Amino acid sequence: MAIEGLLGKKLGMMQRFTPTGEVEGVTVVAAGPCRVVQVKTTARDGYDAVQLGFEEIPERKVKRPQRGHQKGAGAYFRYLREFRIDDPGAWQVGQQVTAELFKPGDLVDVTAISKGRGFQGGVKRHGFAGGPKTHGQSDRHRAPGSMGATTTPGKVLKGQRMAGHMGARRVTVRNLLVVESNPDRGVLMLKGAVPGAINGLVRIRRAKAPHKR
Repeated sequence: MAIEGLLGKKLGMMQRFTPTGEVEGVTVVAAGPCRVVQVKTTARDGYDAVQLGFEEIPERKVKRPQRGHQKGAGAYFRYLREFRIDDPGAWQVGQQVTAELFKPGDLVDVTAISKGRGFQGGVKRHGFAGGPKTHGQSDRHRAPGSMGATTTPGKVLKGQRMAGHMGARRVTVRNLLVVESNPDRGVLMLKGAVPGAINGLVRIRRAKAPHKR
């Protein structure tokens, strides 16, 4: 009946004292509850997975095709995502997945959309040092500097790090430690930072390549 993970919502960060008296930063995540909307099998779909729904919304906010798709689950959801499973026969539409899936000491991979930073220069986007601040360089402090070659090839090569859109990308942070699990409140505490803004959607899965942080 194993499933690789579930959906949740980032609530924010806080500090926590360890049993030895040390302070560590943790991210608080509302993990689930999620509900099975669809069960996929190898025979019919080519792989075994379940589609989970997260964050219930009223029926009037759901488009008509989605109403039919989610009707069997007994509720309508803002987010739908798929997770791999071992045995499709152990799952049925309407079944719930909660924070009980993870226990303290587990390692998880968390995926979310990072905060959008808009159009940023090379100093902020890539950590460039900037230009000299003396010898008459009055306006080159955050300039990118030389970026092209000479006559050959006489152009800026593709892939050069330059100013541009920063953030708002799918980011995965691997091997975060579950330091506390509260299934009654549906909350997990993960050691370290999780990408994305507060109240943003997060995808929590068992670590694929566990490695103690």
